[in-house]
Amino acid sequence: MPPSTPRRLSLQQIVESRRRAAFVGREAELGLFRANFTLPPEDPRHRFVFHVRGNAGVGKTSLLREWREAAGEFGALTASADESADSVPDVLAAFAAQFAEQGHPLKALDRLLATYRRALHEAAGRLAADNEGAGAGPSPGALAAAQAGLIAAGAIPVVGALAGGIDPAVVARGAGGLRAVFGGRARQVEEARLLAEPVQALTPVFVAELDRVADAVPWIALFLDTYERTAPQLDRWLADLFTPGRYGELPANLVLTLAGQRRLDPAHWGDRGRLVADVPLGPFTEAESRQLLHERGVVAEPVVREVLRLSGGLPVLVSTLAANPGAAGEANATAVERFLAGESDPARRAAALACALPRRFDEDLVAVAVAAPRNGTYAVPDLYDWLHELPFVAERHSGHSRYHAVVRAPMLRLQRTGSPRRWKAAHDRLAEAFAARRDAAAEGIDPERLWAEQPWRRAALDVLYHRLCAHPRTALPEALRAGIELLAQRPSRARHWARTLVDAGEDADNAVLREWGRDLLAAITDHGPRPTAALGLLLTRAELTDTDRAAALVARAWDRFRAGELDAALSDHGRAIAVDPRSERAHQGRAVILRSLGRYEEALADLDRAEEIAPAWAWAVRERGETYRRMGRLEEALTVLDRAHALDPSDAVPLGSRGLVRHVLGRPEDALDDFDRAIALWPEYAWALVRRARVRTVLGDPVGALADLDRAEELNPGLPGTEGERGEVYRATGRSEEAVACYDRALALDPDYAWAHGSRAAALEALGRIPEARADLDRALELDPGYAWARERRERLGASPAGS
Repeated sequence: MPPSTPRRLSLQQIVESRRRAAFVGREAELGLFRANFTLPPEDPRHRFVFHVRGNAGVGKTSLLREWREAAGEFGALTASADESADSVPDVLAAFAAQFAEQGHPLKALDRLLATYRRALHEAAGRLAADNEGAGAGPSPGALAAAQAGLIAAGAIPVVGALAGGIDPAVVARGAGGLRAVFGGRARQVEEARLLAEPVQALTPVFVAELDRVADAVPWIALFLDTYERTAPQLDRWLADLFTPGRYGELPANLVLTLAGQRRLDPAHWGDRGRLVADVPLGPFTEAESRQLLHERGVVAEPVVREVLRLSGGLPVLVSTLAANPGAAGEANATAVERFLAGESDPARRAAALACALPRRFDEDLVAVAVAAPRNGTYAVPDLYDWLHELPFVAERHSGHSRYHAVVRAPMLRLQRTGSPRRWKAAHDRLAEAFAARRDAAAEGIDPERLWAEQPWRRAALDVLYHRLCAHPRTALPEALRAGIELLAQRPSRARHWARTLVDAGEDADNAVLREWGRDLLAAITDHGPRPTAALGLLLTRAELTDTDRAAALVARAWDRFRAGELDAALSDHGRAIAVDPRSERAHQGRAVILRSLGRYEEALADLDRAEEIAPAWAWAVRERGETYRRMGRLEEALTVLDRAHALDPSDAVPLGSRGLVRHVLGRPEDALDDFDRAIALWPEYAWALVRRARVRTVLGDPVGALADLDRAEELNPGLPGTEGERGEVYRATGRSEEAVACYDRALALDPDYAWAHGSRAAALEALGRIPEARADLDRALELDPGYAWARERRERLGASPAGS
């Protein structure tokens, strides 16, 4: 076979090879890392974790790049991630993608990540329905346990590309409640656990895949850069990876490298010191700086001394100034000014300065930043390629390019102070460009779910950033309003919003923005996934409009309702109504809470007001119909649910409620039609499947009823109601022994299930087991004194001859 033609190098590979060739210094650190691969894992000198730490600009990212290349020279399979992957699922997805590129796909992990991604995407559309129909939330104790468990597992806050902040109150309701909220997409118990505890479900699969791949390669080397940003989400998880028996056995040929600004947290890493090689980085020594300058041809001693003075030994600045050293004697010149002065091409000079403005950029944004004419001869692609040759421009793993912070900060300061007018105009252009991307990303997405969608969210936050930089005072209310929306829709993503305010405050040199961002970031970090603290900060300190204040109170009320804090939730809804009497969401939300407390008339009064404000709002009409149903006002419920369905024919919930009303009214054929239509709209509507089974039993279709219950059990395994309904099917067909077994299983799941005690009594009576039937009826009445059917049956059994 003739030799294959050598593969053509890409531009990025050429740029990378130039960077590697230009890398100087850090010989001790390179030698330390290389030597580790010459030591077998059993050698006490071998280290499994390297931690590179130091201030911004000391060259951590460059050193990690060199270390990754060095690991490859020893045959290592390598993968890296940075702050763009700031959750465990995101990191695993990044590693898996890079392994696949090197011919070692992690297929089992990829499948599980795809399941997780799909389930969370489809779940978001069902959360609102769950909030409306869940009734009373879990007990505070159950909520606390669920929340603590998720925090301990590192599953919250869940952020990033695979994000899906899971409400701890959902988890507190167990796998069944979780499945109901998540649209029934989880067909296995394992998938429910994946949604509730992604870290605990994904990590063992990742570890097993690492162990499999480790047999095929000499080493596996994983790298996490900018760890100071991601440590709050990843620190506990990574430390647990090295805990025996926690997630499985890691392969001995694995080496993990972290790079951040601070020391590792001793709470997580203190007892793992023997695993870790701590590698502090400082500025270049004078010898290292001189070596780099010599490699670049900068040898004149006055110029060398000037570069040493300007750079302070920071490698990124030494490298930058080495390319444009300028003349000696300009005592007041900054490193950035020297670089810009040394670039003779005005287009390149302008591009280098302008492209510091966006936090991330691509080729299209280069054109926006430099204000390139649409039909002119401006060579934007050439500029974009040239920018990537600069030592302070890095292409992140997310596919977007960024300036190194040490260089970007003075470039921003130079533009902000040099021409405030041009500063504002450039940020306005960038805000418009990101707004166009945001609007394009919104197509086809429910407005109630926008903050859950990463492309939309990322563009929306960049719009806020650039507007805040251009107009800090006037754009702040818009930014705070966006935060209220985000905290209401997807609180687990709020950290990125707070970070945007911090970034804008630093880059625009605005103390108000800086303070807001830092305080919000602290509130979000300290209180995990619950938005209550951040919303409280907004309510006490922000100058909000009445509409915004009401929205914040409603968002906090829903959070408190899910946590079982009903009094506090009612208070927040009441305050929202006092602030903005025309907030239909406040009236509707308070109605749901009042209904869960059995205060039906008050709930109806709130729904009256909600419908008066928003007559065509289907949710308020639906809640009225459901309230009438629970009150037993069935004919009124039927009329209202007809109207709710007419307002929103795509909503399955009114059809399900109407089906139950029609069944109770003795119209099983109509009820069956409603349930059929509801399930056609929402195939995973488990509640409707169980109720349709009851109707099918009445209509003499036990096979269809059992099929519905099988499907409901597949969607929501382990629910006592499903087992109870299965018992009803068997009892209706004379299979009393099987019926009793079903009721036994239902009561094992919920011993206080009064209806199951009553139904089991009927099955026991049919079997002639009268004393046991009496005992079940006694227990049913003890649990529910108003259970009229059980009372009538108990009185009849009490009058029967003994032993009958």
